[in-house]
Amino acid sequence: MGEKKAIYDVQPLRTREEIEDMKQSLRRWGGERNLFMFNLGINTGLRVSDIVTLKVADVKDKTHVRIVEQKSGKVRNVNLKAIQPEITEYIRGMNADDWLFPSRKGNGHITPTQAYRALVKAGEMIDRTDIGTHTMRKTFGYHHYKRNKDVAALQEIFNHSAPSITKRYIGIRQDEIDESLEGFKL
Repeated sequence: MGEKKAIYDVQPLRTREEIEDMKQSLRRWGGERNLFMFNLGINTGLRVSDIVTLKVADVKDKTHVRIVEQKSGKVRNVNLKAIQPEITEYIRGMNADDWLFPSRKGNGHITPTQAYRALVKAGEMIDRTDIGTHTMRKTFGYHHYKRNKDVAALQEIFNHSAPSITKRYIGIRQDEIDESLEGFKL
C-alpha cells in the first residue's frame, strides 16, 4: 500500500448508497471489528486516533462518552444514544476492560495505520480511491451539515477555528459552488 492520502484527497461518503456499499465491503473484507469502527466513526465524527483507544467500559450502557482529543487536547462529550443498540450487539461477550478494537497481535488495540489500511482496502473493493480514516469524520460532518445546515455547531464539534475550514474539510464548499453554477450560462 502506498503513502497515506492527504487530508483533502479523502472524501466523505455523500449518499446512503455509498455508505451501505462501504459497510458491505467492510462486512465482507474487514470483519465485524472494522465494520463497527466505521459505524462508530460515521456516527460520532471522532478522529481515528480517538476511536482506536476506546475500551468497552467507555461505551457500554452509556449515552455519552467523554473524550480528551489526542490531537487538540480538548474535551468532547460524544453522544452515543443513536448507536447504543449497535454498541450493545458488538460488545456482547466482551469484558469492560477489553479494547473496543483489539489488535489481532498482542494485547493492545489496533493502530490508526491498521484502521487506515482496513478502510482503504474496503474502499478499493468498491472502486473508491478517495477513502481513508478521515472519510468517517468527513461523512459524519457532511451528513450533519446537510441535515442541520448549522456550520457553527459542526465547527464546534470538530474544534475547527473557522467555519470556512469546516466547510472545506467536509467537502461542502465545492458542492455549493457546483450547485450555484448549475445551469449558469451567460
